[in-house]
Amino acid sequence: MFKKLKEDIQAVLERDPAARNSLEVLINYPGVHAIILHRVAHWFYKKKLFFIARLISQISRFFTGIEIHPGAKIGRRFFIDHGMGVVIGETTEIGDDVTIYQGATLGGTGKETGKRHPTIGNNVMISSGAKVLGPITVGDNSKIGAGSVVLKDVPANCTVVGVPGVIVIRDNKKVASISKGVDLDQIHLPDPVGEEIVSLRKRVDELEKKLKKWEGGKKREII
Repeated sequence: MFKKLKEDIQAVLERDPAARNSLEVLINYPGVHAIILHRVAHWFYKKKLFFIARLISQISRFFTGIEIHPGAKIGRRFFIDHGMGVVIGETTEIGDDVTIYQGATLGGTGKETGKRHPTIGNNVMISSGAKVLGPITVGDNSKIGAGSVVLKDVPANCTVVGVPGVIVIRDNKKVASISKGVDLDQIHLPDPVGEEIVSLRKRVDELEKKLKKWEGGKKREII
């Protein structure tokens, strides 16, 4: 438990430039508080002491604004930045070195039974407001853009943006490993809708130029 806590604190220091020292992280970061309480709640959950487990998770939710079901399985060096509004469902499985930002949801899609929440690979970043829904898998080293809604499996080494989520980068850009620094850029992501609009504008401009030439030719014929 203490070894994992030390790793969680170190993960914050490595990924958040505002974090100055371990004591500050331990006292002031609700994401760390939520992880500590979740590990305790998860221990009770595995012992089938479900009421105590849910009670601890609800206390954590009240004080941190982060809701993690005690049944969720979370790996090492997990970092929740800011965290308000984060929701992680019961059958969620999260790998190592994962980063989640505020407002993100790892949830279900209805009243399914059994495995009904996502499985998140290692070194994955889930940006602010992103929704990953259903028993899908997000592969290692992938990135989910801010506000995206992901309803299908995401292979490893991909970037997903949009509603519904669309893969815009796959294998042609290497995602840094945790030892070399984590790619936490939520802003400079491709915009497939915007790119399509730009393409359509160019096409419209070309057609307008052709139409003007055609109209000019018609006028000369009339004259």
